[in-house]
Amino acid sequence: MARILIVDDSATELRQLAQMLERHGHQVLAAGTGREGVSLANTEQPDLVLMDVVMPEVNGFQATRQIARERKTSHIPVIIVSAKDQAADRVWGERQGARGYLTKPVKEGELMAAVNQVLGG
Repeated sequence: MARILIVDDSATELRQLAQMLERHGHQVLAAGTGREGVSLANTEQPDLVLMDVVMPEVNGFQATRQIARERKTSHIPVIIVSAKDQAADRVWGERQGARGYLTKPVKEGELMAAVNQVLGG
């Protein structure tokens, strides 16, 4: 299955998302900061990135923009997974290059539908 990078500064959220993905056969990589997420996307070339928004230093919108615009990572789809659920947040996420937007807490069915849609599965 796919190699999916989760970028979230909450260990609890990271673990919950990882467990859902692993139940469906996906391999999970994890980053605790936006900066680390961008770095791992560059070095590991995952099939997909799940990106939190509210993180210190480099937030999820900034990290998504970096991944989407860098030649080496622009092919990697990003789905934002955030507690921020205003319409403006969704639009801004798309403008940064996100291919999807899920609101926390994420239900497993919702997550897998978004992952399968973006990965074409």
